[in-house]
Amino acid sequence: MDSASSIAVADVRRPDATFADYFALTKPRLNFLVVATSAAGYYLGGPARPDLVAMTQAVGGTALVAAGAAALNQFYERDTDALMRRTRLRPLPDSRMSPGDARAFGYALSIAGLVLLGVRANLLSAGLALATLVIYLAIYTPSKRLTPLSTLIGAVPGALPALIGWTASHGSIALGGATLFGIVFLWQIPHFMAIMWMCREDYANAGFPMLAVVDPNGRRAGRHAVVYAAALVPVSLLPAVAGIAGAVYFASALVLSIALLVLAARFSATRSNSAARALFLGSITYLPLVWIVMIGDRW
Repeated sequence: MDSASSIAVADVRRPDATFADYFALTKPRLNFLVVATSAAGYYLGGPARPDLVAMTQAVGGTALVAAGAAALNQFYERDTDALMRRTRLRPLPDSRMSPGDARAFGYALSIAGLVLLGVRANLLSAGLALATLVIYLAIYTPSKRLTPLSTLIGAVPGALPALIGWTASHGSIALGGATLFGIVFLWQIPHFMAIMWMCREDYANAGFPMLAVVDPNGRRAGRHAVVYAAALVPVSLLPAVAGIAGAVYFASALVLSIALLVLAARFSATRSNSAARALFLGSITYLPLVWIVMIGDRW
């Protein structure tokens, strides 16, 4: 038997993956944020008392597409995942699952989510979910190996779940949906810059030309964090202008956005791991609080 055949047989004979491995393939922590974001979008886009069954179906469809995209992303990036400390123990680089099984699982989840959205929500939501899948896998994933601008590209599919949820209940994008998309898009950049700085050695080992890799002093990453956090301040206030939240939200969003900007400015000034961690923790606190206040102020 030649070496190529041996590799193929070894791949087929890997031990059966466990439920935990398949679950890990969906990136559950990231998908939890997708669920929360799409649920907030659905609630804010529809009537004051939404149909909970329809809401569950729309959010579930969005979550399935996001989980499928995560699985397919790990299939495509299994070689670079093996080079990074934070990803080398994922099911594929750790050889706990065959690439073929991961790919089939990803396709199955994605198709199920698209069908659920198309049948139980509307074609606009399904179309946005398909756009999320295509941009994430066909544009963002390969661009990570080519350009530091991949972060901006990745922020588009990252922000679309809010719009998918909104359109599932509202039926059109409208100003309100656009504001939700804008908030999540801008929020992601300081969030990503913090992660990128803390994991810069991993990205360098994997050959990803992230800003923290191509500009090791961190000035460009810090500048991006500040610019996008500053842009988030006025954009975060737009839901009050669009009529989907009120004065309480306006004041709360202003305070929260300025606080995030301060953390971004501190990171930009020091470019230290502690400042990056503070920005990361602040960013993962920011978005849930924005959703909670926005939803609460609608009542």
